[in-house]
Amino acid sequence: MNETLKPYSDLELKDISKYFGKIVAADKINLTVKKGEFLSLLGPSGCGKTTILRMIAGFEEPTSGEILIKGECVTDIPSFERHVGMVFQNYALFPHLTIEENLAFGLKIRKMDKSLIKEKVERSLELVRLSGKNLRYPSQLSGGEQQRIALARALIIEPDLLLLDEPLSNLDAKLRIEMRIELKRIQELVGVTTVFVTHDQEEALIMSDRIVVMNRGYIEQVGTPTDIYENPKREFVARFIGEGNFFEGTVKDMNRGKAVVEAGDGQMTIFAAAKEGLKIGDHVKVFIRPENISVMPGSEGEGENCFRTSVTFTSYVGSMCRYVCRVGDSQKELLICVNNERGTLPFGIGTPMAVSWRPQNCIIYEVEND
Repeated sequence: MNETLKPYSDLELKDISKYFGKIVAADKINLTVKKGEFLSLLGPSGCGKTTILRMIAGFEEPTSGEILIKGECVTDIPSFERHVGMVFQNYALFPHLTIEENLAFGLKIRKMDKSLIKEKVERSLELVRLSGKNLRYPSQLSGGEQQRIALARALIIEPDLLLLDEPLSNLDAKLRIEMRIELKRIQELVGVTTVFVTHDQEEALIMSDRIVVMNRGYIEQVGTPTDIYENPKREFVARFIGEGNFFEGTVKDMNRGKAVVEAGDGQMTIFAAAKEGLKIGDHVKVFIRPENISVMPGSEGEGENCFRTSVTFTSYVGSMCRYVCRVGDSQKELLICVNNERGTLPFGIGTPMAVSWRPQNCIIYEVEND
């Protein structure tokens, strides 16, 4: 009888922790990355995402825990034996070597045949659409071209894992948007399992199969881009991913799956989908995305979650307008995003409007005690 092989992920972190003195960089991180998956570590500066990437690469030693690549424990294996490819924020190309020599460097260390090296270099340049640039030096390439060469150099060794440490952060805004698409295209074409570090929310949402949101060395939430954006499990995730409005108040009633929350010093009654375990008297925050708020200029409006407001600030950003509106006579302000239609002008400051949103678009968070 044949023994059934135990399935494994391409990467598994088991209770990984890293301390720098009393500073917690990562605390008991457990994570698996499937074959071919593009996973992003997302969070603010100092949250531990780069430290985790460096531990996977072997540049940092965990304080405790295990790292497995393709089912093999590599925790004590040096970085040069882990067979991972890495692209750094500054690309780390050798300035004194030609592009061909940069790409061939890792293959020569592995004592590969010269003819095979030349063949792989040519294929790698084709992959990143830079054929014919063999004899140029990094200084003769644009930032986007250098980024693609750094990616080609990481992929040419056919790594078990591709690790990306904010590789797009040094590019200008327009090129950065283009390179998101290009990088994802190449990753899907090659099929390499990828761990990507970024602090850019939009970047993570566009490129990832799954996102790991981190904060102060801990994982706040893991999920698909849709899960993370539409259903943030914690207030930190809701605030960090995208934009939103928060109303702090007290649950005054529960009715047919809805919580009735008195907010804004008693000047607002908000209806929101009730979460499990919520009860009357709970101190909560109600969260609503700005794009889920409807506007009715000049009308009074009526019904659940309908309020009179006036525009206090307008910003035109091409495809949409962002409005800050004051609710009634209170000091509470709302951020609202409205898609623009050709030929229409943004509402001016002082414009009265009624705003409304559906209870099911609200998320309730219990207020955490300090």
